[in-house]
Amino acid sequence: MAAIALKTQATSKLLHLNGSMSVVYIKAANYSSDRKPNLAAYKRGTGGRSSFNGIVATVFGCTGFVGRYVCNKLGKIGTQLILPYRGDFYDAQRLKVCGDLGQVLFTPYHLLDEESIAKAVRYSNVVINLVGRDYETKNFKYNDVHVDGVRRIARICREEGVERFIHLSYLNAEEHPKPLVLKKPSAWKISKYLGECAVREEYPTATIIRASDIYGSEDRFLRSLVNKMRSHSNLMPLYKNGLATVKQPVFVSDVAQGIVNAARDDDTKCEVYQAVGPKRYLLADLVDWFYKLMRKDEKWGGYIRYDMKYDPILPLKVALVNAISPAYPLGNLHWEGIEREATSDNVVIGVPTLEDLGVTLTHMEDQVPWELKPFRAHQYYMDRLGEFPKPDPPPVYSA
Repeated sequence: MAAIALKTQATSKLLHLNGSMSVVYIKAANYSSDRKPNLAAYKRGTGGRSSFNGIVATVFGCTGFVGRYVCNKLGKIGTQLILPYRGDFYDAQRLKVCGDLGQVLFTPYHLLDEESIAKAVRYSNVVINLVGRDYETKNFKYNDVHVDGVRRIARICREEGVERFIHLSYLNAEEHPKPLVLKKPSAWKISKYLGECAVREEYPTATIIRASDIYGSEDRFLRSLVNKMRSHSNLMPLYKNGLATVKQPVFVSDVAQGIVNAARDDDTKCEVYQAVGPKRYLLADLVDWFYKLMRKDEKWGGYIRYDMKYDPILPLKVALVNAISPAYPLGNLHWEGIEREATSDNVVIGVPTLEDLGVTLTHMEDQVPWELKPFRAHQYYMDRLGEFPKPDPPPVYSA
């Protein structure tokens, strides 16, 4: 049944996405005194999933790690979602339940297809870009995604009159990064920096979120460090034994909440926010704690941590993994990933953080034990009460 849209100057527009007709109400950017706004564009409902809060948001990268959390939080507060997807529709279909019936719409797109991007953002007043690549493929290099693709999305958003643009970047992105594990500067860090510059050039009022290592279910921080591909049994090689790297990881739900809060607050335009956790830790202390939580420390499984420069096996393993898995590296084991693992989080004093967006930060001590529970040794062993004492949390880095 075709839906009928009232074509008023307050812009009530008809959107045709994915073979179905839906009415999407867009609030005009400016109303003159002689124009009467469309009443259907006003907020309605009690504020939950069955409400409409006046925001129509396009989320690029909706099927990714952070994207799923962002879509869920937007749907919970009555946001109408337009979710562009690439590849198989069934990868994105599970996001249908983020909102009420008719509130979540899908459209295929490609980073090189400007018309598909314009179609995805044309009816939105907020666009959130979460598109990124951790590793390069034969079809997409880092610059293709982080620079050219981001520039194309930001430019089209400006041309289509999108009111808000929010871009997720990397905390340690810089133009001339110092190589740590790699022999040359990290192409991933450089592309993330150039992507920020592209956003600023094409959409000057954009809000940029610079995130440190993000952990949570199905992440690529915790699971990269505890994956069997990363270590040799319980032998764990780290850059300078983990004693030269300081991390301030952030929980994925906190990052998503910060993005949602920024989308609802016009005062966040032109701002840069640092998405970091509440505490800083040495990587060595974090990894030791992870293995204690998995019951694989020196008391249980002979765990040993050492400097990776003395390890001849790791380079061979990385080369083998990337040779036999051309689509994606098994266990997220690749040199750019190890480079980011070795990078200390550089938090700039004076730059606002997620707390300035009203986010109550989650402590790793409260969340990580639950995240690593599936990785515990002897998972089916029925331990007696108190047989395995709770490991002490890692010490906070204060230097």
